[in-house]
Amino acid sequence: MKRNDSNKLCCFPQSEVGIILDYDNATLKMPTKIIEMGLLPSTQFKILYQAPFNGPLYIEFGEEKSRIALREEEARFIIVDKVL
Repeated sequence: MKRNDSNKLCCFPQSEVGIILDYDNATLKMPTKIIEMGLLPSTQFKILYQAPFNGPLYIEFGEEKSRIALREEEARFIIVDKVL
């Protein structure tokens, strides 16, 4: 069965501005570092770059324009939407 990840950070288009809505943590396996790094609901972000071969996503987020790299499997826990 194929997962629907269309509303997850891992599948968000590069260079578009989005907002974090929630987390998909039904399995209780989400790394706590996602929250500790400041990727909180209502935070705006932009994917600057994705490394080749499904490598990490390089993300800019928050008012301070912080930048981090997230693995694709970590980005699957974050539910997002486009900012209109």
